[in-house]
Amino acid sequence: MVNEFGDGLDQAVQKAFTRPVPKSAGPQMRYLVKQLKGTKAVADLLGMSQRQVERYVAGKAKKPRADLTARLEREVKKRWQPQIRAKARQKAATTGGIVVDTRARLGYTAPIGSTDQDRIRHLTVTLPPRYAARLFDAQEAGATEQQLKEIAAEALKEVYFQDSGRRAGSLEEVRFTDIEHLEFDL
Repeated sequence: MVNEFGDGLDQAVQKAFTRPVPKSAGPQMRYLVKQLKGTKAVADLLGMSQRQVERYVAGKAKKPRADLTARLEREVKKRWQPQIRAKARQKAATTGGIVVDTRARLGYTAPIGSTDQDRIRHLTVTLPPRYAARLFDAQEAGATEQQLKEIAAEALKEVYFQDSGRRAGSLEEVRFTDIEHLEFDL
């Protein structure tokens, strides 16, 4: 299942990394063993034998299967530079906000007489820090893709459609569907 919002938020934070993530299996495995304090924990995490993890750590095994390569890369990126990750999230949540660039079908529910027809729009909008904080907090709490989408839709309602309270005050709900492109930036 594609997790556009969660993955997009992770990728935005990863742009703040100051050192490159290890590329090959050996260094990635050694990093995970150090982080999880043992080969058994890494083997359980990746769904493989402890002995095979030890082979990668020792440099005897070098080329993992494609599915293992993807899992290994994802788990390393998830844990890489936690202080830098935390600072980037904190900055977005307190001062900088988060930029969302999307091409999706957007529409809204409004009083009768307005043109609320859904249509494909390409938007690049800076969301205020409070929405960045809500998105990151929800992601941290294990929110579903739908919950993250609802927070983003609420933010687009306020920032794009209502222009921070200067227009369309009677807008009730924004629909955010058929996402073709979604990217976040801090």
